Amino acid sequence: MSTSLLEVSDLSIRYGALEALKGASLHLEEGEIVTVLGANGAGKSTLLRAISCLLPAAAGEIRFLGKPLGRVAPYDAVQMGISHAPEGRKVFSTLTVQENLTLGAFTRRRQKSEVEAARDRVFGLFPLLKDRRQQLAGTLSGGEQQMLAMGRALMSTPRLLLLDEPSLGLAPILVELIFTIILEINHQGVSILLVEQNARQALASARRGYVLETGRVTAQGSSAELLSDTRIQEAYLGGAALRERPAHPGA
Repeated sequence: MSTSLLEVSDLSIRYGALEALKGASLHLEEGEIVTVLGANGAGKSTLLRAISCLLPAAAGEIRFLGKPLGRVAPYDAVQMGISHAPEGRKVFSTLTVQENLTLGAFTRRRQKSEVEAARDRVFGLFPLLKDRRQQLAGTLSGGEQQMLAMGRALMSTPRLLLLDEPSLGLAPILVELIFTIILEINHQGVSILLVEQNARQALASARRGYVLETGRVTAQGSSAELLSDTRIQEAYLGGAALRERPAHPGA
């Protein structure tokens, strides 16, 4: 039996007395886009932070390529092939676009030719960043900062990209652009775990999905299965299924 790229098993995470994740389990195969849906406070960002090794597990286990991440430092998780574009972008506002990207390749800083190749791939995905590479990140628009956060995460050439609310606060035309780029990143061979409140866009892009509610996985299935679930339609799709846009071809 082949090993999943990512396996999360009965994961519990605590912030003091608060249990933010309560026995959550999911898996992601090589080449997939998998989305995690849920309301604010459901535990979605906590899940990504745990996979990035930024939070310790109170119980359960996370495995990447079959290797447990329980004692792995965040720096080493990046070297293993996990990269994280956090909610709120978290760009370094007083540094230039190029300096932000260079920091994304910190774990590979001695491999200059590979870092340059990674930067070229990022500029291919986000031509606007190339045009603004000497501009301070803090002067970019929200959409441009989101592109920079994603580009910075790609500079380590990850096998798994964790995206936390990439469309948050963006105008509809920019949301369309960001999701087009997400699909292109996936087509280039990067597996993606996508946390997103825009359920329509997320399920249109993902092969499969999970629903988190108060720290528990309460539903899972293909995008088509989730779209046809009346409860999910009411909770996340405004009472109407996604009819105008087909789900990912692999769904």
